[in-house]
Amino acid sequence: MSKRGYHHGNLRQALVDAALHLIEEMGPTGFTLSEAAKTAGVTPAAVYRHFEGREQLIAECALQGHEIFADLMEHAYADGQPSALAAFAATGRAYLAFARKYPGHYMAMFESGTSVNATAELAAAAAKSRGVLERAAQALSQHIPADKRPPPAMFSAHIWAMSHGVVELFARGRPGAVAPFSPEDLLEAGIGIYLRGLGLIAPDR
Repeated sequence: MSKRGYHHGNLRQALVDAALHLIEEMGPTGFTLSEAAKTAGVTPAAVYRHFEGREQLIAECALQGHEIFADLMEHAYADGQPSALAAFAATGRAYLAFARKYPGHYMAMFESGTSVNATAELAAAAAKSRGVLERAAQALSQHIPADKRPPPAMFSAHIWAMSHGVVELFARGRPGAVAPFSPEDLLEAGIGIYLRGLGLIAPDR
């Protein structure tokens, strides 16, 4: 990466882009701030004009990731209309698509150890993406009798955990991460089993 971004006053984003590249290559804790500076084409001292340390740089990567993720989830939820079931299923597919297209952001968000409460902006961005899935779960769970209806936050957390597990085990191209089915098929089948258990999908005959 050249120094052009720095000369144009965009050093902050150049450092974020460099960090995202390094995260993809070495993981969120596998690089130093000096390496990020070198990748961005600036001196290590220049980094401190924008970030106090590597943790703050990774938190910015996570923030931008959550903002992208929230937009994708909102789009998926809207495009999943006209049924609550279609909208809910679309959010699961969006999770897999985001992890594939934005691996650096995904790792900064979920694998770096960065707390979503590291900054108020990060907490708000994370809450926005989580809120989309909760709204989808709430709309779908209206078909469940009130006395058997799980809280939307629990409902969505189950699906979030399932989606995350599929990504980590089968959608990242890691050694040994081979399954006889595609990640999309695995997630769809898992969600189907979950929804059948709640009575939202008719059982197979």
